[in-house]
Parts: sequence; C-alpha cells; structure tokens
Amino acid sequence: MKVALVHDWLTGTRGGEKVLEVFCEMFPEAPLYTLLHIPGSAPPVIENRVIHTSFLQRMPQVARRYRWYLPLMPWAIESFRLEGYDLILSSSHCVAKGITTGGAPHLCYLHTPMRYAWDMYEEYFNPRRFGPLTLFAIGRIMPYLRSWDVRTAPGVDRYIANSAYVAERARRIYGVEAEVIHPPVDVAAFPLRPR
Repeated sequence: MKVALVHDWLTGTRGGEKVLEVFCEMFPEAPLYTLLHIPGSAPPVIENRVIHTSFLQRMPQVARRYRWYLPLMPWAIESFRLEGYDLILSSSHCVAKGITTGGAPHLCYLHTPMRYAWDMYEEYFNPRRFGPLTLFAIGRIMPYLRSWDVRTAPGVDRYIANSAYVAERARRIYGVEAEVIHPPVDVAAFPLRPR
C-alpha cells in the first residue's frame, strides 16, 4: 500500500511530532508532506525520509516567524498535489487536514481544530500580545480561516481524535464524528513499582 503522510510543520518536537514519529515507524517508506521543515528539528525517524515542503519553505525568516504566515497556510497545503497514493494519513492541528488527496482515502489524526481560530482566539490575539494594527489585520483574516477550516472538513474520510475533548470540538465545529484513539505513550520511560 502506497501511503503519504501529511503534517502541518516541522519546527520542533512536541506532541504532534511524537504521533508523527509513530506514523513514520508504521509506514517507513511513506513520504512526508509538510508546509515547512527546519532541518534537524525532528527526531531521526522523521528526518531520515523524503520530506516535501510547500512554497512557505522559501519565505523570508520562515524558520523564526512561520506563525506570521498563517494566512497563507491554507493556500500552501492546497498547493500539494498528491496523486497515486492508496492512503493519505494526516496529523493535523492547523491546516494539514485540508490537503488535496487526489481521490485517495484520507484518514486524519486530529490533535485539535485550530485553537487560535476557534475557542482560544482571545488568548492568542489580544492587546497584551499584539498592537492594534496586527489585531485589526488578524480580525479581518480570521473569518476566512474559519470558513476554510469548516469548508475543508468534509474532505477527510475518517477522523481520529486524540481525546474525547477534541472529538467534541470536531463535532461542534466541523459537524463530524471522530473516533478517539489516545496518543502513544512511551511506557518504558516510566519505571514500574510494587505499589
């Protein structure tokens, strides 16, 4: 089976990258499509594969300021053309779920719908963090991002949520049902004790 992996971006190792690491172990031959990649920022199992990046990779200061390119991210993820795959497996907390699949079934492991576009907008975009011009611009852009986020939700054939909370948010925001499969945990890192 020919599988393609899709992940929002590779700029460090956090929870989403830990899940992606397991996907890479499950599908060692699968190429990875991502908006941008800072070489050396991910574990070797991710780094040692074919990684395709979008046009955002060539944008000025993208390694430090990739979040400033949020308005371009829907366009960037849709710029990929995935043809000839039997399965698309995305790991999404931003726009990866919006990938154009070329007709292949799309399974999305959803970490969350975009927090900064929905439930946590005020926490991310407020006068303590940004000036009035930035807040004005974000306020003009956010309705487009929310609309795109909802419009692309039906392009996923099956959602998997990392928790019941995320499954509820997917139901409320996207109108979709998601099966809950909790993220992998390295149980070997926790010593067992008699009590």
